[in-house]
Amino acid sequence: MRRKRAEKPENIDDGRVIASMNVDGMPWYSPGKTRDATDADTSDDNTTVAPIEMTRRESIAFTFGILKAVLLVTLVFLGSLFLFIIFCINIWFA
Repeated sequence: MRRKRAEKPENIDDGRVIASMNVDGMPWYSPGKTRDATDADTSDDNTTVAPIEMTRRESIAFTFGILKAVLLVTLVFLGSLFLFIIFCINIWFA
């Protein structure tokens, strides 16, 4: 017995460009067909994003969080450099 195939939804092209494939150097490149995001008709969809408003306390916490992440990465690199130098002095060049 054969199963019935489910109906596939119809693909509807609304004309929006998600990522333009009109790239210089490609065989299908045509310089007259450039299209910016400002050219698209965005009157019916809400695509604008408002900037995030942060309080002073939130921005200080955000800054210290970034500093902690940067210091952690720096300490890992410095620690691995220190261990490499100790390895070279005591084992490799001994």
